[in-house]
Amino acid sequence: MSGTVRQQKYSKLILKELSDIFQKEKTNVLDNAFITLAAVKMSPDLSVATVYLSMTLVKDKNAVLAKINLKKSEIRKALGNKIRNQARIVPHLNFFIDEIQEDAQRIEDIIKNLNIPKEEK
Repeated sequence: MSGTVRQQKYSKLILKELSDIFQKEKTNVLDNAFITLAAVKMSPDLSVATVYLSMTLVKDKNAVLAKINLKKSEIRKALGNKIRNQARIVPHLNFFIDEIQEDAQRIEDIIKNLNIPKEEK
């Protein structure tokens, strides 16, 4: 995790509150898709939060991301209501699909399918 201590604390706060918003309040946006907030990275001035979403068992990830982006202002408003006593700035939210898990699975499949001959003694 890079950034200053302030950025790290703020990103943890945003991650916690956004996960709560997605879990409890915005289930209609997600259409019962299983989404995990993988990470939040803050800009140095804390005005922009880049949120990485990990989507499991979702067929069309881009469609779900588009729905989330359409409701971005509602999500930001709900976030502002939750953090208004803890932070001065409610950051602009940028959502991206986190593909680390898919990449790891692809690499694992490649390694399993390698034909490595056993070493002769």
